[in-house]
Amino acid sequence: FNRPAVLSKSKKTLSKPGVRNVVLVEGVRTPFLQAGTTYADLMAHDLARGALQGLLNRTAFPKEAVDYIVYGTVIQEVKTSNVAREAALGAGFSDKTPAHTVTMACISSNQAMTTAVGLVASGQCDAVVAGGVEFMSDVPIRHSRKMRKMMLSLNRARTLGARLSLLGSLRLSHLVPELPAVSEFSTAEMMGHSADRLAAAFGISRLDQDEFALRSHVLAKKAQDEGLLTDIVDFKVPGKDIVSKDNGIRPSTMEQMSKLKPAFIKPHGTVTAANSSYLTDGASAVLIMSEEKALAMGYKPKAYLSPTYAIPKVLERSGLTLADIDAFEFHEAFAGQVLANLTAMESDWFAQNCMGRKAKVGAPPMEKFNLWGGSLSLGHPFAATGCRLVTMVAHRLKKEGGQYGLVAACAAGGQGHAMLVEACPQ
Repeated sequence: FNRPAVLSKSKKTLSKPGVRNVVLVEGVRTPFLQAGTTYADLMAHDLARGALQGLLNRTAFPKEAVDYIVYGTVIQEVKTSNVAREAALGAGFSDKTPAHTVTMACISSNQAMTTAVGLVASGQCDAVVAGGVEFMSDVPIRHSRKMRKMMLSLNRARTLGARLSLLGSLRLSHLVPELPAVSEFSTAEMMGHSADRLAAAFGISRLDQDEFALRSHVLAKKAQDEGLLTDIVDFKVPGKDIVSKDNGIRPSTMEQMSKLKPAFIKPHGTVTAANSSYLTDGASAVLIMSEEKALAMGYKPKAYLSPTYAIPKVLERSGLTLADIDAFEFHEAFAGQVLANLTAMESDWFAQNCMGRKAKVGAPPMEKFNLWGGSLSLGHPFAATGCRLVTMVAHRLKKEGGQYGLVAACAAGGQGHAMLVEACPQ
C-alpha cells in the first residue's frame, strides 16, 4: 500500500507485523431524531434493525459471514431485553449467529466495539458487528414497588377474602408510577447536576458553554449542508416519509441562548437546554474484522482500532502524544462537561493530584476538535453515540488526510472510554 504524502510525517503505525490487526470496515447509523418526533411510534429494535440492514446493504457483506453481534443500549425495553438478538433476527441474520446486549451508560456502543475488537484480536471471530440503539420516545414506566408487591400477592391469593383484604390496603400513593431513572443509583444525582457542579468547579462560565454549544450546531449544520455526514442510512418509517437526516441541528444565536433558564440547579446553574444534549432516538452499527479477512474478501478497511479506557492510557500504550493526533471526536453530553474536561487536561495540578501523573496530558486544539458537530447538535441516543464517534473519525481522517484520530466519551458512574483510530493506508 502507498500512504498519501501527508501521512509520511509519521512512520509509526498501530499495525504490527505478526499481530492480528483489527479494522473498521464500515460504519452506519440511522438519522438521529429528537425524541417524540418521526420515530415516536416505533420500538428500539426497529431502529437497530434499520442500522443493521443499512450496514449490510452498504457493504454487501454476506450475513452468514458475521460471526457475532454485540449491541449496546441503556434504557431497556422490557419486551426486547436482548435487543441485539431481536434486531439481528429482524435484519435477516441467521439464528445461529450469537448476539448479546451490553449496557454501560453513554459508552455502551464503545463497549460493544471493545468487545468486538477483543473477539477478533483473540482469533475467536473474523467478523463482528457492533452497534448501539436508544429509543427515548417510549421508555418503560413501572408501577410503584408497593403496587407491584400487591399485584404479585393478588396473583398468589387463593381465596376471595385474601384478595379483598389486599385490595383494602390499597392507597393512592401506591398508584404513583416510577419513571426510568436518568440519575445514578449510587448518588441519586442526575448527569445535569454533575455537569453543573463540574462547570462550577473548573470555572466554566455560562457564556463559555453557550459559545461551545453554538459552535457544535454551526459546524454540524455546515457538515450536513456539505454532505459530509455520509454514515447516515435512510430509514423508512411505516406510514410516514423516509427519514434521511438528523433533525436536532439548530444553530441559534447567543442572545436567544442567553434567555434560557437553568435546567438543573436553579436559579444559579449554568447548564441549560441549549448547552446540553437532547433526548434522542437512533441506532448505529459498525463492521469490525481482522485485516487479513477483510482484505481477502475484497474490502478496503477504513481504520485500525485500539481501544482502552482513558486518553493517557491509550496514548501511552501506542507510544503517541497528543500532538500526533490529527482528528479528535469527543462526546458532548453537556458543554460544561466537555469544557471542564479540556480544562482538566491542561492542568498540571489536576494531573499530579487527581491522576497520579507527573505532568498534564494537554487539551486537543480546537481546530482539530469535533469539526462536524457533536452530540449537542447531532443528538445523543445514549448507546448509539460511540459508533458514530468512531465512524466520524475514520471519515474525517480520510477527508483531511490525517493518520491518527482519538475518540473519547464519558459515562454515568464516573466512567470513561478512549479509542485510538488510525487511517488504513489506501
